[in-house]
Amino acid sequence: MATNDDEDEAAGVIAGVLGGIALCVVAVIYAGGGLVRMPQAVAATEIAPIGEPLAKVYFDLGQTKLLDADQEVVVRTMDALAAKPSAIVLLSGFHDPSGSAQQNAVIAKQRAETVRDALIAGGVAANRIKLRRPESTLGSGPPAESRRVEIRVQ
Repeated sequence: MATNDDEDEAAGVIAGVLGGIALCVVAVIYAGGGLVRMPQAVAATEIAPIGEPLAKVYFDLGQTKLLDADQEVVVRTMDALAAKPSAIVLLSGFHDPSGSAQQNAVIAKQRAETVRDALIAGGVAANRIKLRRPESTLGSGPPAESRRVEIRVQ
């Protein structure tokens, strides 16, 4: 005959097992391995750029705002995508090696995201736009070259 202590112990084991299962399910979902996918931030990709850029967008020092004059890149990109229905848009943000490498990478990424947002607002499907990791410019080119985003349709 089972005693109250045995019943309490069995209930505790069952509660512990159920709690462990629940934690495992939460961990799998949180890690992205479950059936339910949690939204994730847009990640930079390792796609290699091919050929010359379709366009280069230049930014003022320390700025991430797209200038009105640069809105024409949206039309050029849409035209290029219309000619290549299976192509993607690859955006590469650049920065120079001076100052904080971490801060420079952040601003280069923000500039690429600004161009991405303008393209999406202009009608480019978000799933056709890929961002590359920010790149540092090397050499003695004009300073504006270190504050650019290159747009490739490939």
